[in-house]
Amino acid sequence: MEPIALSFEQPLFLIGALPVTAGHLVTAAAVLMMLASLMLARRARSARDERDEQMATLLAAQTELQGRIAAMTEVFGTRQAELNQSLSQRIDGMTHRIGTSISEQTKATHENLRRLQERLAVIDNAQNNIQSLAKDMAGLQSILANKQTRGAFGQSRMEAIVADGLPMGAFAFQATLSNGARPDCTIRMPNGQPPLVIDAKFPLEAWNAMRDAATAERRQQAAQAFRRDMEVHIRDIAGKYLLPGETQDTAFLFVPSESIFAEIHEHFEPIVQKAHRQRIVIVSPSLLLLSIQVIQAILKDARMREQAHLIQGEVVRLMEDLSRLDERVRKLQGHFAMTQKDVDDILISSDKLTRRGAKIEALELAAEAEPGKSEQGGRPLDNRMGQLKLRVVDED
Repeated sequence: MEPIALSFEQPLFLIGALPVTAGHLVTAAAVLMMLASLMLARRARSARDERDEQMATLLAAQTELQGRIAAMTEVFGTRQAELNQSLSQRIDGMTHRIGTSISEQTKATHENLRRLQERLAVIDNAQNNIQSLAKDMAGLQSILANKQTRGAFGQSRMEAIVADGLPMGAFAFQATLSNGARPDCTIRMPNGQPPLVIDAKFPLEAWNAMRDAATAERRQQAAQAFRRDMEVHIRDIAGKYLLPGETQDTAFLFVPSESIFAEIHEHFEPIVQKAHRQRIVIVSPSLLLLSIQVIQAILKDARMREQAHLIQGEVVRLMEDLSRLDERVRKLQGHFAMTQKDVDDILISSDKLTRRGAKIEALELAAEAEPGKSEQGGRPLDNRMGQLKLRVVDED
């Protein structure tokens, strides 16, 4: 088989009326290849230019970013320095405040501890006082448990009240009466009146039993025993101390406790009424003090009445001295009146002498002026002197 020989001049096909040969196709292919290579080179240059522009843009952006990063770094460094300074100042201020607060808290703590120690000392003293008071109460309870010591306790309180309220000599302790009885206290009354008797022996056994009773039945039994003891004691006082003509018809029964006095008047009214009928007055320390003050006022008034005649005598002597003084003043006034008359006469004479001296002085002045006239034919000087003498005599 023979190969087909192609000729570049041989038409291959027709485009319209124009035949297209292989040469035309090769030429067209070469042109297309050249155009393609040119386009590819242009695209490569364009891509390279774009890459260069992008690289320049990237370099400019990188440079700007580096500048911004440097500016931000500087700003951040400045801000960090300012922040560090502000933080250090705040930390220093906070440290100072914390130190001041800690010192103040320390001072307050020391002050509170000091006050706490003082209060603890006060509490210790109060506890010691309470302990001593408890011991005293125990001693008082032991005293009140014994009849004799209880009587001595009531006697001592009554004696203290009486001795503080009355002067010496107005009272007597354990004085003996005509029947041999010895009351705890007698108070002397004014104007020769019989003394007032005070008894300080209060029956306290039944009262303590009534107070310490565990049941109502025992309390009632103790109350009956206390009522009975009080009635017996009131009868004893009325029988031994109320002596007609020797003592007052009323006596005092001293109760050494305000609470017992209140309980008696609140729960044992029949005892109080019976004591009143027996002319016995139950008194507490405050009522006894008030009674002593009233008695003191009565004694003072009596002493003033006793001294009234002395005061009247002194007033009479004072009036006599006053009358003598008045008489002597009147005599002195008469002497002064006579002296005043003499002084008035002396003043009149002095005035006359003064007037005469003035007239004589005026006469001498006239005499000095007269000689000129006499030499000129006037009246002689002797005549004028005579007339002047006559005029002075007439005026006298």
